[in-house]
Formats: sequence, structure tokens, C-alpha cells
Amino acid sequence: MAILKPFRGFRPPKEIVKDLASRPYDVLNSAEARDEAGDNPYSFLRVVKPEIELPEDTDLYSQQVYDKARENFERFISNGWLKRDEKPNYYVYAQTWGEKTQYGIVGCAGVEDYMNEIIKKHELTRPDKEEDRMKHVRMLNANAEPVFFTYPQLGEVDEIVAGVVKAPPVYDFVADDGFGHLFWVIEKERTIERLEELFAGVKYFYVADGHHRTAAAALVGNEKKGQNPGHRGDEPYNFFMAVLFPDNQLTIIDYNRVVKDLNGLTKEEFLDRLDNDFVVENKGAGEFKPDALHLLSMYLDGEWYALKAKDHTYDDNDPIGVLDVTILSRSVLEPILGIKNLRTDKRIDFVGGIRGLGELKRRVDSGEMQVAFALYPVTMKQLMDIADTGNIMPPKTTWFEPKLRSGLVVNVLD
Repeated sequence: MAILKPFRGFRPPKEIVKDLASRPYDVLNSAEARDEAGDNPYSFLRVVKPEIELPEDTDLYSQQVYDKARENFERFISNGWLKRDEKPNYYVYAQTWGEKTQYGIVGCAGVEDYMNEIIKKHELTRPDKEEDRMKHVRMLNANAEPVFFTYPQLGEVDEIVAGVVKAPPVYDFVADDGFGHLFWVIEKERTIERLEELFAGVKYFYVADGHHRTAAAALVGNEKKGQNPGHRGDEPYNFFMAVLFPDNQLTIIDYNRVVKDLNGLTKEEFLDRLDNDFVVENKGAGEFKPDALHLLSMYLDGEWYALKAKDHTYDDNDPIGVLDVTILSRSVLEPILGIKNLRTDKRIDFVGGIRGLGELKRRVDSGEMQVAFALYPVTMKQLMDIADTGNIMPPKTTWFEPKLRSGLVVNVLD
């Protein structure tokens, strides 16, 4: 069974929380982070993307970058921009956009649960990105950013959260991207004890977003275990910070693809090849968004097309074979466009559905790309089925929004 522990979080004073909380390290490149932080001294990007305070030609993986992260983190604490709670607590973190709000519990998950696959993943990680985040955790001796988990919804947890959020939040702000962020501290011991009991009855947690941060946090904890001859199992390094949202509150957004060329084919030859595996329908200049599984959208030469996958291209009884990203790879990207490895091929790029179909059209019309594909999003059930069966999704399959803000709470491993 899974573990979720309360912890003594470091948190910002509410007067500066909006200025301090930042987007995660991996959704901004260095130039974007430098621009977003600007002259704001509180921006937590100075901790999670510390290269913004170094010369622009600095190697992102140099020791200088990690040293700057440590220096800035210590400065945030010494300046009182991050203050530690007096005792271990859970926290409720809510995100709002439009008419929707999702409520997560912030706590510390178990390193052993990750190593023993009680925490299930659905994506492969890259060793270089793992090592980057491991160095960051080591230098700070802290989980600066939470990871995004989900779990099968529990009615009693929902009831506890509903009671907590009746009180005014300690943080309540709308970020510049329009997403709202609210935060409560759960301090009552009986409530904390009950939440710990309830989560101990959950069979598995699932990584929704943040596979590299999850792996890094767990691997550093496991390192510390190996370095401690007196290891007991209750030391802070045995746990890492996560936000757990119930599965019924989450929506996965589509993750789309753009390709630089047609692999030497003419437009007519390419469309003719598609006929083997799809019923192709020209939809004209108006945007076409797929509204069902096994229906793909394509933008090519100023026109949108509906691609209805033929029966032989998918297997609805296979957790991977049912996915439209699998159909696209097996029927188009690999055999027609010659893209064998989505992780390394420079001819393909990925666009989160939050940017809309207009971004696909823009990148093709600009001449940067030649063809774009929009996909029907994966469901939470599909994600959990894949994780439960030990399968791995193709790269860049799921996009969760809003992203968790970094800096609302930090977990120090002392």
C-alpha cells in the first residue's frame, strides 16, 4: 500500500506569494525564464532555473548552475521569503480555470514506494534529465518543486477537503496566465492522522506529470539511504513532495505533433499513402478538431483533413494499441514519414493542446513545418490501465494543465 506523510513545509509569506510562485522548470527555456523573472527578486525561477542569473552562454549542466541554485535557495530562506512551518502538516492546493476547480493534497510520498513500483509511471525517463534534477535535489537538499500524482478517488478524502476549504485560504491569487491558485494548511492532528490512514489504504499512486522530477527525488533518497549506515527508514530523505489529485477531477489535454517535411513525397503521394490505413476527408480551410477516439486531424498545405483510422490499425483490447498516438506512429510517422524515434528525431516537434489548433496552423503556414496532426486526448482510465499493466506510453502523449506552481511549498530533506 502507498504512503503519504505530512511534512514541515517551507512557504512564502502571503504578501509575496504571487511574485514568488513560478511555473515549473521544464515548461520554460532559459530565455523565457529570464524574461519572465525580469527584475522580480522573489521569482522562484531563480532557484529552479538559476542559469537566468548567469551569462547566457553558461552550460546548463555545469556545476556553476547548481551552485547558484543553492546560493539563491539559501538566500530565500535567510531573507524570510521562505519560512518553515512549526510542525508537519498536509496542505490542500486548488487550481482553477473557467468553471473548473481541482483539489489536491500536498504531502510526501515514499521513496521505497517508487522503487517497488507502488508509485506507477507511464513514461520513460531520460538519464541526462534525471541526473540534472538529481544534482538539483542534492545541492538544495530539498524538493524545490512538487510532482503531480493521481489516485483512485476516495469519498472520505473529498469530504475532508470540502471541510478544509470552507475556511479562507492562506494563498489566493490568479497568475499571469489566468490560472487561479489557492492553498490551505491542514493543521488539525486528528485530520492529519485520518488522511494518513486513508492514503495508507490506497493500493497505487500514479505519476501524472513530472516523471523526471519523481525519479530524481526517489533516486536521491535511495542514495542517502545507501550512504547512511544507521538507516532506519523514517528519515526525511525517505520521502519526497507530491501533490495528489483524485482521478475523477483531472482532464488530460491532447498532445499534438508537427513534422518538418513529407520525407521526399509530394502532397499527392503522401495523401495516397494515407489511404491504406485511413478514410481521408478534406475539411477545407476551417479548423477541424477530432472529437472521438481513432479520429485524427491533419493540417497540410492550408487545408484540414479528417483521418478516420481503419479497423486493422488499432486494438481496443491492448492498452497501447488503442491509443491514437500509437496509430499515428505505426501508420504514418514510421512507415511514411520515416520517423522511427520520437525522442531523438529532429524532424518532429510536439505541441501541447493548450495552445490550440491555431498553433499547429501557424507553424505549418510559416514554413517551419510541413504537416501537423491533432489527436483525441488520452483518458485517465487509459493512463492508469497502461501504468497498471506495466506498459509505457509513446513520448509526449499526455498534457496536464494547469501546471503546478513552484515555490508555494518546499520540502527540505534534513
